[in-house]
Amino acid sequence: MSEDEARGHARPVVRLKPKAEARAIRHGFPWVYADELVTDRRTQGLLPGALAVLEDSERRPLGLVTVNVKSKIIARMLDRDPEAQVDEAWFAALLSRALDHRARLYPHPFYRLVHAESDGLPGIVIDRFGDVAVVQPNAAWAEAHLDALVAALVKVVGVATVIKNGSGRARGLEGLAEEMAVIHGTAPQGPIPVPMNGATYMADLMGGQKTGLFFDQRENHAFAARLARGARVLDVFSHVGGFALAALAGGATSALAVDASAAALALAGQGAEASGMAERFAARQGDAFQVLETLGAEGAQFDLVICDPPAFAPAKPALEAGLRAYERIARLAAPLVAPGGYLVLCSCSHAADLQAFRNASARGIGRGGRRGQIVHTGFAGPDHPVLPQLAESSYLKSLAFRLVG
Repeated sequence: MSEDEARGHARPVVRLKPKAEARAIRHGFPWVYADELVTDRRTQGLLPGALAVLEDSERRPLGLVTVNVKSKIIARMLDRDPEAQVDEAWFAALLSRALDHRARLYPHPFYRLVHAESDGLPGIVIDRFGDVAVVQPNAAWAEAHLDALVAALVKVVGVATVIKNGSGRARGLEGLAEEMAVIHGTAPQGPIPVPMNGATYMADLMGGQKTGLFFDQRENHAFAARLARGARVLDVFSHVGGFALAALAGGATSALAVDASAAALALAGQGAEASGMAERFAARQGDAFQVLETLGAEGAQFDLVICDPPAFAPAKPALEAGLRAYERIARLAAPLVAPGGYLVLCSCSHAADLQAFRNASARGIGRGGRRGQIVHTGFAGPDHPVLPQLAESSYLKSLAFRLVG
């Protein structure tokens, strides 16, 4: 009989080091870092994604975790009950809770259904596009239990198609290979139209960026649309027309979408056509920094400029370089804003908190020869809930400046 079996555990046991902060785990923090866990031979022998009982240094159980010794996040809390069974019924209970929240918020079934740790499913992201769900299993345990997750997803939500989007930085950190596949139903025939903020967006679920559309900016799109009535709009890092289409739906006289991806801009154009706004929409492909410099040299002016770049600081080692990039964006964009106009700057960087991003943006505006006042601060929409104990679950920041000088 093993030591774990002698103490009544049918599962492997992993234990916090004496100096590790068990109180944080008890109060809801969902992660254990590699330097906080005793990594003896048995722990090292666990397969990535294995389930284990987590104990504190006094051998008191804290809950059921998934373990991946290849990851800096060596354990993720799954359930406070150490004996919980991770099966289809377990997934169904969590998915039902997540679905109830989203169904109250949105009249149409287009939203983020599962936001990883915040919805009790660490490392799992699920975006819903009508009767299609796109699953990102970004942790080893999710990959190992994918069949049960998909079965529960089909049963609870009623989707006809489930796509696995196994791409992105997070999977690499977990030692997982990239893979894109339809794992239930049939692949959609072409982009899917998504109604949002009075516009129609076109989402390429099989070949687009991330899951095909960024639902997290929905509320910030809506605020920008309120500023856009009668305005000339510039949307930089536009992807499939995010801010541009919302602005046109809000009454903008024109919108110029800028992105490095020709495919994304083509989808933005299709969205403008589907929304009946094609005559007011234009696109320019190119590197955003270069396009901003070119527009400045041309003396271009806009009443509303939005810059929504990718994560310049996805992790702490990239923070300083990332903040310099955000500052440069603000410096180049500010001179393009007409007197009394608005500049909206966004960051989806985990490592750059709101204050650091705000300071970098303000410095850039000043270096661009302008002065501004912040009139709105936005975050991800309510289908991207924040786990209070996990700062990383609150990643998106949006600052709207009115330039007064």
